[in-house]
Amino acid sequence: MGFTIGGLREIREQRLAARRPGPRPTPAGIPTAVAEYTGLRGWDVTPGARATRNARGGRAACSCGSAHCPSPGAHPLDAAFTIPAGATLDRVCGDWVPGASVLLPTGRRFDILDAPAHAARRALPRLERLGLRTGPVALAPHGRAWFFVAPGSTAELPVLLRRLGWGDTPVDLRGLGPGRHITAPPSDHGGHGPVRWLRAPGLETPATPPPVTRTLLAALAYNCASLPCLALHP
Repeated sequence: MGFTIGGLREIREQRLAARRPGPRPTPAGIPTAVAEYTGLRGWDVTPGARATRNARGGRAACSCGSAHCPSPGAHPLDAAFTIPAGATLDRVCGDWVPGASVLLPTGRRFDILDAPAHAARRALPRLERLGLRTGPVALAPHGRAWFFVAPGSTAELPVLLRRLGWGDTPVDLRGLGPGRHITAPPSDHGGHGPVRWLRAPGLETPATPPPVTRTLLAALAYNCASLPCLALHP
């Protein structure tokens, strides 16, 4: 997806605003978080649109300007523009679009195993008791948890579920691979509120590679099936 007219206008206005005297409109901590992701974690980062909900709690309005945006506040401003892994804080401050949300493209450094938040909370202690390593886990405000797993490993998800005996039972798990994005802390996701870490990335350098999907799947699938979350996530 390239620039939309609304996205171009927003980027132009925000960059002009950033050059004017006075405080920059970028929320405090965003450039530092982006530089941590690029420089310390080795992740690419993409500036994303923002969304706001009206006072009556209706449909979120997206900063891209489209009244029919399918993912308000949860898509890149320009899918071709990414701040690459290894970028320093100085480069991030120079390249970042003020006011943009922080998106992490999936399928490059990691895939995402998307699960219901309540199933994730129950599965994590079990995984720890079994001595299984988990990577970072982000908690989204719309009730989803995002497990960081090895790139390419979510492609096996349907086969792995069948092997575990869940082939005929809809389990509310899905994989996000190439061409997808997630909103990263501390940004707002779709006007629902900020994303936060349920399991924050470790401090080791270089960052420990994330686990493969199959090591987490049994515990997550069991907790999905044993709780009222069988409807597939759209």
